[in-house]
Amino acid sequence: QVQLVESGGGLVQPGGSLRLSCAVSRSFFLINTMGWYRQAPGKERELVATFTSGVTNYADSVKGRFTISRDNAKNMVYLQMNSLKPEDTAVYYCNIRYVGVDYWGKGTLVTVSS
Repeated sequence: QVQLVESGGGLVQPGGSLRLSCAVSRSFFLINTMGWYRQAPGKERELVATFTSGVTNYADSVKGRFTISRDNAKNMVYLQMNSLKPEDTAVYYCNIRYVGVDYWGKGTLVTVSS
């Protein structure tokens, strides 16, 4: 079993920034995919940003505004979110794939509103 715990969500004004963190309960050895997804009210969960075998991938809607990063020594995954828009409002989930199994955190709510 692998546990993921997200943090860093909250209320922010349009144009503001937030940094999400995801603590992973094991080392990144054998984890070749990790990333962030989000689910807005009434919508399906969608990809935000991922690392897969060292390659980063971003949703078109966040390119140039969001940056995914990782700290292998601390088993942490981050999502820096800049120039936030109201349409970025969602619950953000951390995801990893370990030995072919997907693991998810419980999510952290990001609300972008004035």
